[in-house]
Amino acid sequence: MSMPIRKGMSKLKKKHFRVKHQKVKLFRANEPLLSVFMWGINHTINELMHVTIPVMLLPDDFRAYSKLKVDNHLFNKENMPSHFKVKEYCPMVFRNIRERFGIDDLDYKESLTRSQPLPDDSSGKSGAKFYHSYDRLFVIKTLTSEEVERMHSFLKHYHPYIVERHGKTLLPQYLGMYRLTVDNVEHYIVVTRNVFSNHLSTHRKFDLKGSTVDREASDKELEKDLPTLKDNDFVNQQMKVYIGDEAKLKLLNTLNADVEFLTKLHLMDYSLLLGIHEVERGEQELQRERENESDNTGLDSDESETGSGLEGRNLGIGTPPDSPNAVAQFIREHSLQYEGNIIPELDIYAIPSCDTAPVKEIYFVAIIDVLTHYGVKKQAAKAAKTVKYGSNVDGISTCDPEQYGKRFIDFMSKAIE
Repeated sequence: MSMPIRKGMSKLKKKHFRVKHQKVKLFRANEPLLSVFMWGINHTINELMHVTIPVMLLPDDFRAYSKLKVDNHLFNKENMPSHFKVKEYCPMVFRNIRERFGIDDLDYKESLTRSQPLPDDSSGKSGAKFYHSYDRLFVIKTLTSEEVERMHSFLKHYHPYIVERHGKTLLPQYLGMYRLTVDNVEHYIVVTRNVFSNHLSTHRKFDLKGSTVDREASDKELEKDLPTLKDNDFVNQQMKVYIGDEAKLKLLNTLNADVEFLTKLHLMDYSLLLGIHEVERGEQELQRERENESDNTGLDSDESETGSGLEGRNLGIGTPPDSPNAVAQFIREHSLQYEGNIIPELDIYAIPSCDTAPVKEIYFVAIIDVLTHYGVKKQAAKAAKTVKYGSNVDGISTCDPEQYGKRFIDFMSKAIE
């Protein structure tokens, strides 16, 4: 019996067949939290691959979680802490949400684990930390334990709403929620889809609530390369979103549905995040970049384009060959065709300016920060602001959800042409 085996092996040698070992992921990152996050995403998505997709979600799925404790993690210890825990909340629910938003799990895993997430200097009053995936398709945000509780109660309403709207919403696309324990400190993380493009630069950015009191960017904020401007800045700069009647009607219909949903849940203090890409300026940046590339043809390509926001032009989405999501593969093969333009499959929040607009722009529009409940704290804040500024509720950002929603829609209606 030994002869045929030897014969077979010699044949293999002649053909130079090699056993392909799966490449081991090392999850290199600048901070242990990110290494654990990458490890956790890789592990949880791999585990989900073996779980049968249920016909429908059950109430228990909204309370479920999976968790894992790792001790004495000797392998890869230069990158990973030796003790950590990973907990994924409501794995079946979030898998279903990702599917409804057209995000394939293998692509999700690839974006979040192929290279470390990068820090983002966007930070609100909450003090949350923000990162984006290396390909800028996803945003990673830290939460408080209180926000995790709110997310749990929100999820029970959010999922049916996403189903009812067939994914057509401007609400944040919540794609996964995790608790990571590193050095005995618990960190809560949520992953959302990036509102802005990963291949078109954002030149201006606004956070709009429809309120005028205390709603301008601080001097410190204005020092940033891309400051987050607010309502008064928008009004004082005489800004408008020029998208035309048909697009305006469509956008306001979606905004109205989303605001009605949030109002029913007594949620408020949300914002409209508006990003503006100036087409002509973008083309000039692209031209300069091409010139730099031709000057640096001899240089290692990894060293160019760092931090420009344009490194995603070939979109860096390493779609595995067996991935059911062929969109990324298609885009990579046709990336030049889309250069400087909207890619519909990726830029889902993008709206081009209309032909009559003063300048050619591309707008990115979405609702953010939707988890603030009109509870005792907000009522107290409203009372304090009313004492300070008078009872003109229109100017105060803290008002009840119905007033807040109405004022929000009114402001956006006037801002859009």
